[in-house]
Formats: sequence, C-alpha cells, structure tokens
Amino acid sequence: SDHMENIYGYLMKYTNLVTGWQYRFFVLNNDAGLLEYFVNEQSRHLKPRGTLQLAGAVISPSDEDSHTFTVNAASGEQYKLRATDAKERQHWVSRLQICTQHHTEAIGKNNPPLKSRSFSLASQGSANSPGVQRRPSQNAVSFFNVGHHRLPAGKRVPIMQPDHLVDVREMMSQAEGQQRDLIRSIECLPVSGHLTSLDQDLLMLKATSMATMNCLNDCFHILQLQHASQQKGSLPAGTTISWLEPKISLANHFKNGAAQNFPAEINKPASVREEQSIAEPCELTREPEEINPDEELEDICDDKEDDLGAVEEQRSVILHLLSQLKLGMDLTRVVLPTFILEKRSLLEMYADFMSHPDLFIAITNGTTPEERMIRFVEYYLTSFHEGRKGAIAKKPYNPIIGETFHCSWRMPKSDLAADAGSNFPARSPSEQVNLSKDVEGQAELDYYTVKFVAEQVSHHPPVSGFYAECVERKMCVNAHVWTKSKFLGMSIGVTMVGEGILSLLEHGEEYTFSLPCAYARSILTVPWVELGGKVNINCAKTGYSASINFHTKPFYGGKLHRVTGEVKQNATNTVVCRVQGEWNSVLEFTYSNGETKYVDLTKLTVTRKRVRPLDKQGPFESRRLWQHVTESLRDGDIDKATEHKRALEERQRNEERLRAETETPWCTKYFLKDGDGWVYHKPLWKTVSAAQTQQTDTN
Repeated sequence: SDHMENIYGYLMKYTNLVTGWQYRFFVLNNDAGLLEYFVNEQSRHLKPRGTLQLAGAVISPSDEDSHTFTVNAASGEQYKLRATDAKERQHWVSRLQICTQHHTEAIGKNNPPLKSRSFSLASQGSANSPGVQRRPSQNAVSFFNVGHHRLPAGKRVPIMQPDHLVDVREMMSQAEGQQRDLIRSIECLPVSGHLTSLDQDLLMLKATSMATMNCLNDCFHILQLQHASQQKGSLPAGTTISWLEPKISLANHFKNGAAQNFPAEINKPASVREEQSIAEPCELTREPEEINPDEELEDICDDKEDDLGAVEEQRSVILHLLSQLKLGMDLTRVVLPTFILEKRSLLEMYADFMSHPDLFIAITNGTTPEERMIRFVEYYLTSFHEGRKGAIAKKPYNPIIGETFHCSWRMPKSDLAADAGSNFPARSPSEQVNLSKDVEGQAELDYYTVKFVAEQVSHHPPVSGFYAECVERKMCVNAHVWTKSKFLGMSIGVTMVGEGILSLLEHGEEYTFSLPCAYARSILTVPWVELGGKVNINCAKTGYSASINFHTKPFYGGKLHRVTGEVKQNATNTVVCRVQGEWNSVLEFTYSNGETKYVDLTKLTVTRKRVRPLDKQGPFESRRLWQHVTESLRDGDIDKATEHKRALEERQRNEERLRAETETPWCTKYFLKDGDGWVYHKPLWKTVSAAQTQQTDTN
C-alpha cells in the first residue's frame, strides 16, 4: 500500500513525573511492525532506546488536547507521545493504525507461535493441579486445539437450509463446552510461578476465545431471524414463532471471568424465575398512575458506595471486556461486569440530583431575573455532588424499557423561610418574601412538596425522561437524556444528550439547560470519574444566560474536578456573577457587587427523599425491579447479583423480540414524544393554565 511507507521524526515522549516530556527521534518500521525511538536523529544507527511491537496495539488519540496520543502495546507497555500540532498527530496516528492493522491481521492469518516463549499445560493427576512442562515446539494455541477445521480438497460448503439450524445449535453447544473446558484449564493454574492463571498470553487467549464465541452467537442469531422471517409469511394468522436458542447461553459461561456450572431452570432461585416470568409490559396497564405522596415514607436506605480501588483481582474481566472494544465504539449494547455497579438505577440517580430541594424551591423566590438566574446556577452546580456520589467510579443500573421511579421531598416552610439565606446569603432585604402561597383550593400545609417521576422511554437508543414539580411554588422541570457511551482507549466517555427546561410559572420564565459529559478514567488501574464539557443555561424571556465549563484534568499537572462559569446579561454582555472551584468540594461565587461566597458541598444538608415501600411499588418500579440485584450487592455476592441482573436483561431481550415479531410498538406510561424530545403527560404548566382558564370563565 502507498500508505505503508516508513516515517520518522521528532515527537515528545512522556517519561515520568520527574523527567516529564522529552524530545525523542521516532521511526515507524512498517516491514517489521515496530515503533522505535532514539535519543536523537544522529544516534539512529545505534541500538534503539526503546521498541514497541505494533501487532495487537491500540493507538489512542487523547481526548484532553489535539496534540497528544498514546500507543498501547499488546504486552502492556505504553508510550505517551505529543506532536507539534493536530495535523502532525493525525499523520502519525493514521500511519500507526494502518501498520498495526496490517500486522495484527497477518498474525491472525498465519497463526504463528508465540515469540515470547513456548509452553504447554498438561493435566497430570488432579485437574485442579495441572503440571507445567516446557515444550519448545508447542504453544498454548496448539495445546488447546484452537484452530481451523479444514474441508477436504474439492468439497464445497452446502447452502444452509432452515432445517439445519437444529444441527447448528447442537454444534454451537459443543463448541461452547470446549470453550468452557479451555477456560477451566486456565483457571486451574496456580496464581504464582512460571506459568499462572494471570499470564498475559493466557488472558488474551481467554478473551479472544470468548469474543469468537460471541461472534458466532451473533451470526447464529442472524440465521434465526432469517428463518423466522421466512416462516412468518407461510404460517397461519395468529401463529407465534418459537425462537431457536442455544442450549447453553453464552452469557452464562462467565461470572467475572470464571467458568460456572449453572443449575437447571427448576433449581433456579424463586426470585430469578419471578424476574423471568413477569408479564409482558404490553399486558400490564400503561395508564399513568397517580402516586399519593402520603404513601411515601422517608428513605432509610443508606447504600454508601465504596470506591473500586485497584482492580487487580478483576483484571481478567477487564481484559476480556477490552478485547471486544474498539476506539470510538458505542458501548450501549455492551454488558459491563457486575462488580462496577452502584446499588441504584440510573433513574434514581437523576432523582438524587434533586437532593437539595430547599435550593430548588428558592430559585423562584429571587426578586429579579438576574437573581433567579444566579440562584438556578447555584442550585445546578450543587446537584452533581450527591447525584454522582462524588467521584466514585461505579455506574448505576441501566434501566430497562418501561422502568419507572417515583419519589418526593418535603421541605418545612418555616425551615425554608429561615434558611433561605443561609446556604446562599441574601443580597437584598426583599429576600423575606411570603413563602406560603398555595394553589387555590389546596389546604394550607406547613411544608412544600417536590414530586419526582422518571421513566425509561426507549431502549435503543437508551433515553430517560424525568419530571419534578412543586405545585405550591408553581415551578417544574422536565428533561430527557440519551446516554451515549464510547470507548476511548484507557477511559470510557458518557455523553448526556438531551435538554432540560425549568419553568417558573409565577414569572413566566423558562430556563433551558443540558448536562455535562462523564468520564471513567484509569479503567485498568484505580478507576475514578470526572465530569467534562461546556454547559449553557439560557432564559430567552429575560436575556440572561450562563456558561459553565467542567474541566477535565490535564495530562500533566492541574486540579481534579475543576469547574468555572459566568452569568451574563446578553443585551449588554455584562458579567453579573463568576464561579470557580470543584464540583464535588468547594465552590466560590463572586457577584457584581463585589461580594464573594464559598459553598462547601460536603457540608450541605441532604434532604432524604420519600419512597413508597417495596410492597406498594409496581413490578416495573426501579427498587422493586432491581431489589434482588441490590440485595446481592449489599451481601457482597457478585455471582448472585450477576445471575439476577442477567435474568432481567434476558427478559428484556425476549420482550423486544416478541414486539418485533408482532410489530407491536412500545407504549410509554408517563412521557409523550414531542419532536426530538419527551414531555411529561401532565405538566404543571398545563394544569395551571387550565385552572386559570376555568377561573376566567367563572368570573
């Protein structure tokens, strides 16, 4: 290929914290599939200072800036490099990727023995204590008989007929059994010594064998769909298709990297059978349910999430996952291991963004448009600490379609009146406004109620809708979020696509806003989470806007979790408030009158949400739906949690297939499609507008 020429030139290479970045002369040797570097161009004729094998490597452009990129070799060694500009980086990255792909494919075609060393595993005596013998002529691939079955010369593969799917299924089952034996042989190796179960080559063998079986399973599913479509046209009306499935589910082979023997269906826990046998959503009532806040009790669950810490014991799981991913790959359909899960659904995470209802209600108490915009920015920035549980590197459950979550908060009016200026000091005597305005016809209560509802309105793509309102203060927020996850090399990025609208009906104002991106960093060492991206908040009626930047940590130096922003009047381009600090620690607000205020987010009072007991929740409400997964995680039983999680996911897949077969569209319960977004079916602005119209007609 014309693109397979050798290239060379100077790049900056990151060495360590002490030495930092240094210029080195790099040479891409396409013929040998090597990236070599020297101290300078003059020493090019000497032995290279360093060499990376590019076969199986991953070339990752940095998401931090336009100059940096990394070369991650299959051996685990990594070069962090920086070009002089974006154009030069693209030149190096594209050439490296072409060379890497060429040599990786060559290895796959030729299937050469491992160059690093040769070894074999021989089961002598007990299967749990295999002996280790050196056989220079044999490698792991040949020992385990992983190879191709060649057809005799002159024979052709017959065209697959639908009747042969049963035979294919049987062969798939046999292949799965052989693959399980392979995994068991590796798992039975000792954890220390010359050849261990954590050996890099064996981990790669495990990962590639699993990826191969997944690929075969996908191909088999395509054949099933073709078979079903052919049968559908010839079957009598009303006949349902019996879907062919492998006798052994591929997903059942692994629980965090270990082979498992699962019991027969009759021996499954009752909770798992219940999860798999819940009636189809289309058979349940899809009528919106009015939740009585008086049935909700103050939440007593206190599921503190421990950090993941080092993931050495889960390295085989992570390596297996990474072996299936490519840079930029959408992770929507990738099933992540159970040990990284929080003990809550994504829908409940959105509710936890509302954990400071006093600050939410106080927005509408601002006496001027400027003050209300500033209060909204202050509330917005304080919501992420509790919503994200700090920087804990865990993710909530992916909601299944039709899943809902309900809760509410109660704020005593006396507390709100007394504390309205405590978290955010009052900037005018008019702060002490009357906080006891109620919607006409409602009984006078000594507290405000903020009600929240969320629903998973779509599975592919995964879209959630959520809505919160305080009727007494005539304010509500409606939002829809599409979570798009991508693999970025050594991190995972989650983009929150969508929009939220805060409506202050007393003032006739709407504030549009979005959410920042989230990144899971250092996924092979000690994972952690940071937020990144620019967020805009706008109020078209008042002409005030806010621009907020969540800064990701620079590659070298800099602070974690930094956020900056400013509020301005668009007409005059005047900045009325600036903010800086950390979104999970301390924020500093500086106002146009010269006043500066510090808010320690770790000391803000968190109001506990109120949730109905499990026995009063519907089968598709988050806590009841995921209760067995949550209980298993609390008990530290990852295997059991995985089994319950898998049952829910399998049920969702079966329901999706049935809807596709019967051409039945999904019907949402609480949210209606509105253009590209989703709107709550009974928003407060409709209720208030109808009440005002009725009052006008009466008068």
